Amino acid sequence: MDIQFVSAATDITEKSALAIIVFEGAILTGAAADADSQTAGVVGRALAQGRFTGAKGQILDLAAPAGHSAARLVLVGAGKREAFDAVGAEHAAASAYGAVKLSGLTTLRIAFADDGAAQPERAALGVRLASYRFDRYRTKEPAEKKPSIVKAEVVCADVEAAKAAFAAQAALADAIAFARDLVSEPPNVLYPAEFARRVKGLESLGLEVEILGEAEMEKLGMGSLLGVGRGSAKDSQLAIMRWNGASDPAAQPVAFVGKGVCFDTGGISIKPADGMEDMKWDMGGAAAVAGLMHVLAGRKAKVNAVGILGLVENMPDGDAQRPGDVVTSMSGQTIEIINTDAEGRLVLADALWYCQDRFKPRFMVDLATLTGAIIISLGNDYAGVFSNNDELADNLLAASKAEAEPLWRMPLPAAYDKQIDSMIADMKNTGGRPGGSITAALFLQRFVNGLPWAHMDIASTAWKKPSSVPTIPEGATGYGVRLLNRMVADKYEG
Repeated sequence: MDIQFVSAATDITEKSALAIIVFEGAILTGAAADADSQTAGVVGRALAQGRFTGAKGQILDLAAPAGHSAARLVLVGAGKREAFDAVGAEHAAASAYGAVKLSGLTTLRIAFADDGAAQPERAALGVRLASYRFDRYRTKEPAEKKPSIVKAEVVCADVEAAKAAFAAQAALADAIAFARDLVSEPPNVLYPAEFARRVKGLESLGLEVEILGEAEMEKLGMGSLLGVGRGSAKDSQLAIMRWNGASDPAAQPVAFVGKGVCFDTGGISIKPADGMEDMKWDMGGAAAVAGLMHVLAGRKAKVNAVGILGLVENMPDGDAQRPGDVVTSMSGQTIEIINTDAEGRLVLADALWYCQDRFKPRFMVDLATLTGAIIISLGNDYAGVFSNNDELADNLLAASKAEAEPLWRMPLPAAYDKQIDSMIADMKNTGGRPGGSITAALFLQRFVNGLPWAHMDIASTAWKKPSSVPTIPEGATGYGVRLLNRMVADKYEG
């Protein structure tokens, strides 16, 4: 999507749709009043005869009358003026794009009825996110089903200032698209080594990337992670990503760890066939961490950061891990395998221990599509966060609110910890159905070595089918990239 910032005086082409973002109770002001004047009152009459009030999410789509430069006029409701914020600008612009993307027109111009509310760089971000489309494998799609809008023009008072402000938003959009691409790829294309190769390609942004293979992980004693991949013909990988942007090169880093199960059959504890194709997105946590490191490098964040990705496939074969097996993690703690489909926590156990042991970070945040139980608890819109540190949890929740990526803090009751005690090993990898997302988090807590830590269970938010958010097309969401980027920017740079 080509994004441009233009003044209100810039001519509009005949292949354009003009979208005007309006507020409740103040419809015909600014750009909306201009449009009404230029159409001899057509806009006003359409409003008077319909139910459009400017409520958030409402769309009024009109064919522009003869004499108007644009081909279409679209009014987009943004709700109450006093409640309008940056996310509101994104969603309104994204809704405008959604209304005209299949129109056959090539350009979308976005104007704000109230110039004082204009946030052009965030409106541009909204269009970038809404226009994401994973169509790499569509070879026979009819032209009329493909989006025709290829350029967005955002009207603003200061074009150069808007361009400068958009630079960081463009870096964020690029990173979210990168994460969405990873999650969208089919598993025969994106297996652990290919995931690692794509991450390695981010060195062009200034990241340092190191890839460990199975022999190297074996030497480190990563029996927990390696056990998950035993049944796969594809070798497991550990990707270590580093961004050194702090003014002090020796400054203690912040750290993020992602579960990257590139495909999850469940292993010997095999999943039902129905819906198993969705398990290609079981690496959504690793994709989010990769996307975060992408944006930190892209916008030259003033922080030292580490991203660790545990990349495996969980497949059943004659050498696959079995229920009843006992593995030894890098920490030295032993784990009895009760269910081979509780594999993500086994990957994270070694990745978390490796991270804290090697890098001694200020904190660790892990992201994982870890449990179906979190969907039962919170539905499809909220991810769950578990933490041993109130300050870190509060920072995550504040960033969640600012970026409209919903997050809810869940408890970590010590009384539940006994559910993962084993009769023959230090612990078992599942505590049963009651409190399933909680006992999974308690399992992970045993591998953080007392470091400030938070676990984000994003099984509920990594993939949307369907999506009700205008900036998130159906499919991969890239959830977590912008939330974590915002937290780093607000709390840990300097």
